[in-house]
Amino acid sequence: MKEVIERLNDAVIQVATPTGSGTGFYLKNYDIIVTNYHVIHGYSDAVISGPKFKKTLSAVVFFDPVYDLAFIKLPEGLDMPDMTLGESKTARPGDPIIAIGHPFGLNFTATQGIISKIDNSFNSVNYLQIDAAINPGNSGGPLLNSAGEIIGVNTFIFSNGNSLSFALPSDILKETLEEYKSFKGRNATRCTSCQIIISQENIEDGYCINCGAKANEVLLSPQPYTPIGIAKTIEQIINAVGKDAGLSRISPDNWQIEMDDVVINLNYNPETKFIVADAHLAVLPKTNIGQLYEFLLQENCKLASIGFSLFNQNIILSLQMPEVYLNIESGARQLNYLLEKVSFYKIAIPETHNV
Repeated sequence: MKEVIERLNDAVIQVATPTGSGTGFYLKNYDIIVTNYHVIHGYSDAVISGPKFKKTLSAVVFFDPVYDLAFIKLPEGLDMPDMTLGESKTARPGDPIIAIGHPFGLNFTATQGIISKIDNSFNSVNYLQIDAAINPGNSGGPLLNSAGEIIGVNTFIFSNGNSLSFALPSDILKETLEEYKSFKGRNATRCTSCQIIISQENIEDGYCINCGAKANEVLLSPQPYTPIGIAKTIEQIINAVGKDAGLSRISPDNWQIEMDDVVINLNYNPETKFIVADAHLAVLPKTNIGQLYEFLLQENCKLASIGFSLFNQNIILSLQMPEVYLNIESGARQLNYLLEKVSFYKIAIPETHNV
């Protein structure tokens, strides 16, 4: 099992939208990233990242509310390892499995278990029931058999159940991939009535030409996410300092700005009306802590609008900006000052205090 997990690590992808995160995986034969529909629901694109590439924005090209599937286009120029689709019809209760994903937005994790049941039906769709723990963020990840073949897509759990997790069988995924082939490069969705895959060409006056049911044209032409209010101002500030707000966004009120090996967490609190940016710079050493304390206090006397603090063992450099006074120019100036000091202290503190 260990060899299987290590081999497939690079093909499992983290998927994020402004309202949540999940997992996806790349299939070379179809040149597509697979995830769950509920992970990207309502968005025309998603931020994807993996061991082989940095965060990038990529288009969602297929929406399937029937089987809870979505396909994301792989950005050009990326060389990804392949994963093998197995046959879920050969799975049996008791077979060992591995569920892979990015739970709670964390990096790659794998949990082992067995198949408990092979035909648990929900909304007229049969799912594989497994006892491996699946948590928020695992959705859309691959379910593997002992040979490392994909036999399912991790889809949902019963939150009050004791490790009751469910995966869409790979045979359904394969059928969907084959159906989508003729639509490749275009937005498509599955009609929830006749359940065939349709694109804009299959809709006449808002109705599916195959069955006459009302088509969900929103799925075929989803709109890009647009921040409003203070979030819009914050994203304009992030862009103004040369960072990509779209790639930094992890929720409507939270952003992560990456600077080499330092991550700056930027958060807006609607209750306090403050924007706070925190950069974790180092961990307190076990010796000579007094000298480091003295250094941090002296630096705080010199710094304007930012300051050092300690959270447990972590040395944090923070910026606080009240919403009432915030505008793009002043916000960009303060955030840029923080970024400059982060670049300086991430080198200066370890060099002078052995942290």
